[in-house]
Amino acid sequence: MKPAVVLVSGGLDSATVLALAMQSFGCHPLTFDYGQRHAIELQAAQAVCKQLGARPPRVIRLDLRAIGGSALTADVPVPKGGPGEGIPATYVPARNTLFLSYALALAETLGAADILIGVNAVDYSGYPDCRPEFIAAFERLANLATKAGVEGTSMMIHAPLIRLTKAEIIAKGMGLGVDYSLTHSCYDPVGGLACGQCDSCVIRRKGFEAAGVPDPTRYA
Repeated sequence: MKPAVVLVSGGLDSATVLALAMQSFGCHPLTFDYGQRHAIELQAAQAVCKQLGARPPRVIRLDLRAIGGSALTADVPVPKGGPGEGIPATYVPARNTLFLSYALALAETLGAADILIGVNAVDYSGYPDCRPEFIAAFERLANLATKAGVEGTSMMIHAPLIRLTKAEIIAKGMGLGVDYSLTHSCYDPVGGLACGQCDSCVIRRKGFEAAGVPDPTRYA
């Protein structure tokens, strides 16, 4: 199968994307240790890749704490109570732009023309770099800014979950055999447990409820 780079965070969405990708591609999972408050997600990424039979994820280390500007990379409280108005404090400046740039570089190195990412623009926190417009713009950039693109390889950024609800994503993943008990979504974990109150926890819990699937998350 054609090689593809798959961004894997250890969360529910990226686990589903990896399971989808493995139906059509030879997958090269990629994850990031960027100084995030919820670094436990790196363990989840390893576990998800193993459970789905993928190769271990390549880990790239970035120091986004040197930039800050987010509740995930600075000493700023994580908002609780679920999504509110506007872009929340958990938005990490340019995170998906950075992640996709590294994925693009790796894809060129591997001779891959496909990158998959689990962004979602339906049940999400309102991050601007999760929107279809961003994915389309980055794909244009990928074809302008790379040797592969200039020489005629059509670089493609796939975001197969971008217009699905969380319940639809969970149903799709269950059909592909994803073990969601291995995934981690919480932005403000208490030890190894999810806080149950941040945006990500609230969206995740509602998704399982809407899908009619027992929530395997261990909450504090």
